[in-house]
Amino acid sequence: MSFIDKNSRTPLYLQLMNILIDKIENKLEEDTQIPSEREICEFYDVSRTTVRQAMDELEKEGYIYKVHGKGTFVSPKRMNQDLSAFYSFTEEMKKLGKEPSSEVTGFEVVQAGDHISDMFKIGNEDLLYKISRIRKADGIHMMYETTYIPYDRFKGITREKLENKPLYDILAKEYNVRISSAEEYFRPILTNKIESVYLDIKEGSPSLKIERFTYEKGEVIEYTVSVARGDKFKYRVRLNNN
Repeated sequence: MSFIDKNSRTPLYLQLMNILIDKIENKLEEDTQIPSEREICEFYDVSRTTVRQAMDELEKEGYIYKVHGKGTFVSPKRMNQDLSAFYSFTEEMKKLGKEPSSEVTGFEVVQAGDHISDMFKIGNEDLLYKISRIRKADGIHMMYETTYIPYDRFKGITREKLENKPLYDILAKEYNVRISSAEEYFRPILTNKIESVYLDIKEGSPSLKIERFTYEKGEVIEYTVSVARGDKFKYRVRLNNN
């Protein structure tokens, strides 16, 4: 619908929101300035109160942002991630026409300890690579990840390799890994001080914590904890009624 139905039971501001969301998602580019409140009032024949209510809600939901003295603009698009199939950050960003990159902020060999050893079904003193990375798209900080992979299975991985190739490419091409499945667990969080520095956002900003277990022939070969910016990602799950 691209017009306001004043006889509808749906509140006018919600109708206006839906119209503007459709334009933002399908027609307008990121950072495009949108018409002023007065222009929207005149075009859709609604009150200033209706427009302000709609705009306030759009701002809360991250569709628009305001710049004092300049106007209102379309927010950068969220990455729409489909969770119904295995995916990698690098490949998904390429599909969206973004330039993916990773900044390795930490690379070390550590002992598994109680918590991590249980996940991999190894001894507490067995070794793992611990890799910390900032994942970027077009230079924008998107996710902060900490990954654990078994040292004995992947001897020879270096920081330099990770700075030049995606991890999954290295695992597949150099170690003949064939990923059979993965599980992910999501929960909303408020970004702490360290995470906010890595993600280049304010401390306390809403984000999503994602735990991924990646399997090869029923065995965990990767455990990753990611913090994804809440203003950059939108996740989708398709439910089939079989």
